[in-house]
Amino acid sequence: MNPSILTRENGAAIAYHHSPGLSSPAGHPPTDGHPPGILFCGGFKSDMTGIKATTLQSFCDAREQQYTRFDYQGHGASSGEFAAGIIGEWRRDMLAIFDAVASGPQIVVGSSMGGWMALLLALARPERVKGLVLIAPAADFTEALLRPNLSDSAKHQIETEGVWMRPSIYNDGPYPITKALLDDAKAYQVLNDPIPFDGPVRVFHGGADETIPFEHVLRTVAAITSQDIVVSWSKAGDHRLSSPADLDRLCAAIADLSDALSTPKSAV
Repeated sequence: MNPSILTRENGAAIAYHHSPGLSSPAGHPPTDGHPPGILFCGGFKSDMTGIKATTLQSFCDAREQQYTRFDYQGHGASSGEFAAGIIGEWRRDMLAIFDAVASGPQIVVGSSMGGWMALLLALARPERVKGLVLIAPAADFTEALLRPNLSDSAKHQIETEGVWMRPSIYNDGPYPITKALLDDAKAYQVLNDPIPFDGPVRVFHGGADETIPFEHVLRTVAAITSQDIVVSWSKAGDHRLSSPADLDRLCAAIADLSDALSTPKSAV
């Protein structure tokens, strides 16, 4: 099925899929018996046709639960070039979809860079983000993980040419790392201060993750103010956490959060 298109004020075409389900409409609390919607935020150079995004589509469809997935500019079916992308613009893509497409309370699922985006969304729309599911979250990865590990040659290329082509371990070609991306990302760092989110948070990480160190995930967990945070560590899991067992655990966690957030307070 072809995606729908949201045209942003700058003319960018943001591709998305949205299933309305039976989730709470705008203006209704998640405790009215309807489950919150699910918004999926993909990772750096990933798109909404990936296995996690499509698995959650089937999962939510079976539950008749609202579900939204989308592509940032320069990703998948959206307009723009990936090399021109910056964190701030991708954040604005996400906010546009959240405000115009997703309806009512939401559980935000973020994979890798999408985990950073999910945290930015929780800060920007605290009244509607009710729960977070973070998969190998790469919050602040540009400053915390990427920049400190750049070789002198890579730093020189970024400063003099504006871009360095970073090799990929996934056989999908090198990733352009631009000076614009690194400079813009400084304004969106979230781990230097407490992240004021008190809803439930579920975090998944793999022991074979070669991209995001577990120590960085724990730093992310420590920054979130919520006391309801559960970290699930899969010894054999890689960064993508997309094995059948990983996907089953992801869906189970979302089902548990959805059910808990849709239970009327009088029944608790």
